[in-house]
Amino acid sequence: MFNGPSLSRRRALQALPALAAAGSPLGLMAATRAPRLVTVGGGITEVVYALGAQDQLVGTDTTSLYPAAARATPKVGYMRQLSAEGLLALRPDALIAGTDAGPPVVIDQLRSAGVRVELVASDHTWDEVRRKIAAVGRASNREAAARELQARLDARWQAVSARVQSARGPGPRILFVLSHSGSPQVSGEKTAADALIRFIGARNALGGFQGYRPMTAEAMAQAAPDVILTTTQGIDAIGGEAKFWQRPELALTPAFQRRASDRTLVHLDALELLGFGPRLPEVVERLHNQVVNT
Repeated sequence: MFNGPSLSRRRALQALPALAAAGSPLGLMAATRAPRLVTVGGGITEVVYALGAQDQLVGTDTTSLYPAAARATPKVGYMRQLSAEGLLALRPDALIAGTDAGPPVVIDQLRSAGVRVELVASDHTWDEVRRKIAAVGRASNREAAARELQARLDARWQAVSARVQSARGPGPRILFVLSHSGSPQVSGEKTAADALIRFIGARNALGGFQGYRPMTAEAMAQAAPDVILTTTQGIDAIGGEAKFWQRPELALTPAFQRRASDRTLVHLDALELLGFGPRLPEVVERLHNQVVNT
């Protein structure tokens, strides 16, 4: 009497459709292909390289300039002026960006097209860096590597923070100047520059307002900074450090009176300084040693 296939054979027959799908070209590719990534935000792109996922990058925005290899990636434009058509032409599986990326309609179009969208909130804290690492880990299918990277950076951050906190005194008054183009502006509260100044154990020379304001003689007299912090791009745009000091507003500051010192005008690459990527512990330690721990 025939009692049907054995249990083991029935299980094998039930598994055939799945095996066939996985063995087909499309099924095999879906099961093994690493997700194609587009990143918007230099700090986020840095995380991709830190995780060794750069071969998955098919596009980056114009702020993604580090490491040097990131400059050669296809560019999708400025982070707030993205094009759905241009992005979709790269056939990404995932977009990782800050919450300021847009316009919003483009983000919605990407989601509708089946692209996974990871948006990372910016609040200028260490947790922002952690969120970037976690988001890239999820989108790239490298969550274990992301956890390992996070553990290393957390330990580094804690060590640097402890060293900063052990320094005596209130720290120097630092003014951040942004002068990439047009009229220079100075940083108030709730900015990446303000957070960085506090991280290194110093004081923002300007307060009482959020964001940026034009650099005026009145603002300089009020700020009375001991140190000017700016970007290397800003120094280059104005024609060098000597040209920078020729701004008449700066003549009213204590920093100007001590301008012969290499500690009164400090500049770093804009992405390194303000990108809040995996290099942040290193940047904080370096600036603390150069400006505060002297």
